[in-house]
Amino acid sequence: MDNNDLTPRLEPGLYIVATPIGNLGDMTMRGAETLRRCDAVACEDTRVTGKLMAHLGVRKPLLRYDDHASERDRERLLATMRDGALALVSDAGTPLVSDPGYRLVREAQAQGIAVTTLPGACAAIAGLTLSGLPNDRFLFAGFLPVKEKARLVTLAELARIDATLIFYESGPRLVKSLDAIASALPGRDVAVGRELTKLHEECRRGSAEELAAHYSANPPKGEIVLMVAPPSEQETSGEDVEAMLREALQTAKPSQAAAQVAKATGRDRKELYALAMELRSQ
Repeated sequence: MDNNDLTPRLEPGLYIVATPIGNLGDMTMRGAETLRRCDAVACEDTRVTGKLMAHLGVRKPLLRYDDHASERDRERLLATMRDGALALVSDAGTPLVSDPGYRLVREAQAQGIAVTTLPGACAAIAGLTLSGLPNDRFLFAGFLPVKEKARLVTLAELARIDATLIFYESGPRLVKSLDAIASALPGRDVAVGRELTKLHEECRRGSAEELAAHYSANPPKGEIVLMVAPPSEQETSGEDVEAMLREALQTAKPSQAAAQVAKATGRDRKELYALAMELRSQ
């Protein structure tokens, strides 16, 4: 008999379980206990999750659920959690962070199925804590587009956001992304986190040009967290600020327009209000 058969079962429902991003010691006690007590585990890659389960000494049915999952696959998982406990994991880190799964959670909630989250490792947060970049406000933006033009367009759209930007990236694409950041977001501090929680954990900070040169000479492997500092006050030109104010004044009062542009650029709100009143009188 499997020793796990003697472990008390969980209440039926969906259990979102964070898994280690590198160091297996980062598996939480609550997460491990849930994997021991659940009835089945939904995962991206059964081979990857199988290794974690073997490390924990747990044997459970592994049900594949990834970006290519169909409506039929989702219904099968929903049927499982109506009568039993289904754990949802990703290959590494917190499920649903740049991973499939939100449709499953939404449908489970819509059907009145209990959903429980068990927090743990997350590469984006781990990278941010090591970066030395401002962390009071940050935006996680997933992976940058593969094509150069789309990558630059995305960075341009994010340029005015007053927060540290966090991206996931792969080793082979890192230098191209750093080159794009150097072009679209010049002058900003950039940090690259890799091998997070592992023996050779590294977080290197510098300009996008410096980091591109380093990783061109030392091609990285594995998954990477790429972070970009917020814009400086000087980064937005006077012409840009005026254009932003004119646009905001089309739908907002001068005080509201000034507040919106101040939040987006970091400029002084009183100065922006004075400019907004001047523009409105023209």
